[in-house]
Amino acid sequence: QVQLVESGGGLVQAGGSLRLSCAASGRTFSNGRMGWFRQAPGKEREFVASVIRSGLITNYAGSVKGRFTISRDNAKNTAYLQMNSLKPEDTAVYYCAADEDIVGQYSYWGQGTQVTVSP
Repeated sequence: QVQLVESGGGLVQAGGSLRLSCAASGRTFSNGRMGWFRQAPGKEREFVASVIRSGLITNYAGSVKGRFTISRDNAKNTAYLQMNSLKPEDTAVYYCAADEDIVGQYSYWGQGTQVTVSP
């Protein structure tokens, strides 16, 4: 059974930083993708960032580019999202996703972790 477990969310003031972790078990994704999405109250879930295979290829939403950094440790089957210069509009539930393929829909999702940024 595949599980993705997020951690590291919390409450932070604007301008602060948080680091999210996503630990995968039950399957390895070293040759696939791991990504982060978020969903704010009343809004649709949106893409935040993704990392492919060894981590050399990353993609970011325009709203977080330059502030967030995605990385992965394949030995630990874990992905990370370093979030700096946080803004109140970054407040959302952040979800980790993973798939063995590097294209298409993500097959596996975590339960989410709350990130709240106060003004």
